[in-house]
Formats: sequence, structure tokens, C-alpha cells
Amino acid sequence: MCNLGHTRCVILLCAVLCLICLLSIRRPLLEKDEATSRTVSPRHKKLPLPGSAQELKNRSDKCRRCVVVGNGGILRGLELGSLINRFDVVIRLNSGPLGEYTADVGNRTTIRMSYPEGTPLHWVDSDPDITFVAVVYKGVDVSWTTAMINRISVPLWDWLFFWQKVPDHIPLDSHRFRLLNPGVIRETALDLLQFPPPRSQLWGNQMNVPTIGMSALNLASLLCDEVSLAGFGYNFSVNSARLHYYDKLPMRVMQQQTSHNVKEETAFLQKLIQDGAVTDLTGGIHCSF
Repeated sequence: MCNLGHTRCVILLCAVLCLICLLSIRRPLLEKDEATSRTVSPRHKKLPLPGSAQELKNRSDKCRRCVVVGNGGILRGLELGSLINRFDVVIRLNSGPLGEYTADVGNRTTIRMSYPEGTPLHWVDSDPDITFVAVVYKGVDVSWTTAMINRISVPLWDWLFFWQKVPDHIPLDSHRFRLLNPGVIRETALDLLQFPPPRSQLWGNQMNVPTIGMSALNLASLLCDEVSLAGFGYNFSVNSARLHYYDKLPMRVMQQQTSHNVKEETAFLQKLIQDGAVTDLTGGIHCSF
């Protein structure tokens, strides 16, 4: 017998009935979710998941040390190869070769990071566990990466949109490919370098695209506990100085490009080095403009 009055009793009974109904509906939904999780496609199960048992197994308590090896001419003759080889993770950029330059740049590669036009036409890395990280800026970059993974031909139409020749084959298994998260590039440009957001314009470049070296530095900070740089910096005080360690392009070529704001990037790197956040193995970042 209810002591709360007829109206309040009716309200209370309705509330109890609603709760019972919700619980009876929720249980089948939970059972359905569990059934769905048990029928995940086998193809998806092959993909490594963040925090998976295998990933945790491969981790260790020791500090992971990264070196990002740029392609600067300052590397030539410094014979840092053995030092570079001792890092836990060696990140190389674009088509930076090894071979005859091993004494200066080492011969280990953990990650080679490149956009299509910068990728080596003739593959130079021999590490069996290498990962190729594709940096994509345009639609055909994704199409090219897909072709490399699946070992198929790049569509003829796509070739028209590359500004220089790109490889038609990369001799790696499909699980050795990754796409760089565009968020890494966005964070590098807008948050770290504080470039203005991109805007539409009819002609010219906005000089707000970070160099691949800067994006690689940001990636390294996500992968490792300590980050060092080698082959970074531009000595614009000597126009005839080598731009790269592997060719004879003069430094003035970099001064003529209109996509990257290397002055702002250098100032940012100098601050990182001054604060002890990263280490400059070759000392080129403090070259003056």
C-alpha cells in the first residue's frame, strides 16, 4: 500500500517500469557489441594496434635516442658515420644516399621519410627492418604511395602532376610502408613555427610549408626520448658552399626557393639547441644568414 498519495505512487511506478525497460534494451545491445568485436575482419587483426601486447613487448625501459640525418653539405668530411650508427633510431630524409658517403653519414636506416619526388630512384637502404614514411601533400602523392605498396604501375595521368621524376618501384614489403599523419605537418607549421594558416591565392607561394627536416624533427620528438640532428643548417654567407653532401648544388639554390621559410626555421632550431631540447651534432644550425 503506497503512503505517498495516488498521483505520486503512479509517478514512482512509471519510473520503475521505465528503468526496467531500459535495462532490458541495454543488455541485447551490449551482447551485440560483444558479438561484433568477435567477428572483426581477419585483415584488420593483422594491423598493429596502439598499446598491443607486441608493441609493449618490444618496448624497453631504456632511453630511446633518435638522430635525424639531414642532407646538408656540412656533413661532408666530418666522418660522423660511426656515431650516427650508434643511435637507436636513425631517420633519413628524401634521397640522401649511403654508399661512398658511409664514413660521413653511416649506413643504418630505421626510417626513410620522403615525399614522392624526393624518394631515391634507386633504393639505397639495406636494413631489413626499415620503415618508409611517405609524406603526402597532394592527391597524386597518395595515389603514388598506394601504387608502391601494391606494386602496381602509377597511373599515366598522375605522372603529369609530379615536378620531377619519381620511382616506379620501392623494394619493400607492404607492411614496411607508413603515411605520415598530416597532423604532424600541421603542428610543425602552425604550432611550432607559428606560420600563418594557408589561404587561397592565385599565384606565388606563401612560404608556410615546413621543410621535411622540420617535420622529421617533430616526428622524432614523438618517437624518442632524446633527439639529435646532423646535417642541418644553411651557410648562406658562402653562396658557393655545398647545399648537399652528395652533389655540387650551391647554397644559393636554397635561397631562391619560395616554399620554405628557412630563416624562421633556423631561429626556431637555434632556440631548441640553446635550451638543450635537441643536440646539433654538426654545428651547422648556428651559421649566420
